[in-house]
Amino acid sequence: MKIGPLEIHPQRIAIFFGIAILLFLIMDFNTRLEGLSRLQNQLSTVQMQGTNVIITQYALQTGVAYATSDAAVQEYARSQARMVQPGDNAIVPLPVPGSTPPPPATPTPVLANLTNWDIWMQYLFGK
Repeated sequence: MKIGPLEIHPQRIAIFFGIAILLFLIMDFNTRLEGLSRLQNQLSTVQMQGTNVIITQYALQTGVAYATSDAAVQEYARSQARMVQPGDNAIVPLPVPGSTPPPPATPTPVLANLTNWDIWMQYLFGK
């Protein structure tokens, strides 16, 4: 087939379309591989989060089991509540005679919530 000075062969047209289709298939394959890589990264992230949740659940269940045990109650009673069992001798530390007790801690004053307008009025006019 001849169009003007150019001669077009049907085999060349078929080869051109075949190469074009092959390029489109390669581009589609590359896009699918990128999606697969992204999904695999998300899968590993979700698996890691799931593992962390399972570990946290196990730690919380262990804490609950200990908190409801008799050993935890006895530890709290002896260390924080200052309770004794029958037959124990309670020791209460006394201050050294002649020493002055430390003064009680004074609470720090809480600042009032001031608006920006109040802050500027106080800054400019001292009110």
